[in-house]
Amino acid sequence: MPNPLYARLQATAQRLIAKYGQAGVIRRIAPPDPVNGGDGTPVDYPCVLVPMTYDQRYVDGTNIGSSDRQIYISSVGLSIKPMVGDQALTADGTAYHIVAADPNNYDGVTNVVFIVQGRTSP
Repeated sequence: MPNPLYARLQATAQRLIAKYGQAGVIRRIAPPDPVNGGDGTPVDYPCVLVPMTYDQRYVDGTNIGSSDRQIYISSVGLSIKPMVGDQALTADGTAYHIVAADPNNYDGVTNVVFIVQGRTSP
């Protein structure tokens, strides 16, 4: 049973991301046909997101690089859960690969907000 506290937190996160965020797309590569093979098909899922720079005290050059971004993605209206390997394309055209994901799902039912670590391709 969903906890009403998490529904309120989800609404607050959605409102703040809608106010300060931008339209983006999460691109997931669908697996190829198991019989015929071939390449995977990219599928785009629209979302609202806020890319933020990591504070310098967290940048160690190994786990978090200087060009990595912490991306907050609204869970409202999103039909998938962002996973490692997906691409989050921001509105300014910069493509980030998701290298770490935190669903912020405290009660097992309500996804409050998705916080992912995005890394640009070298």
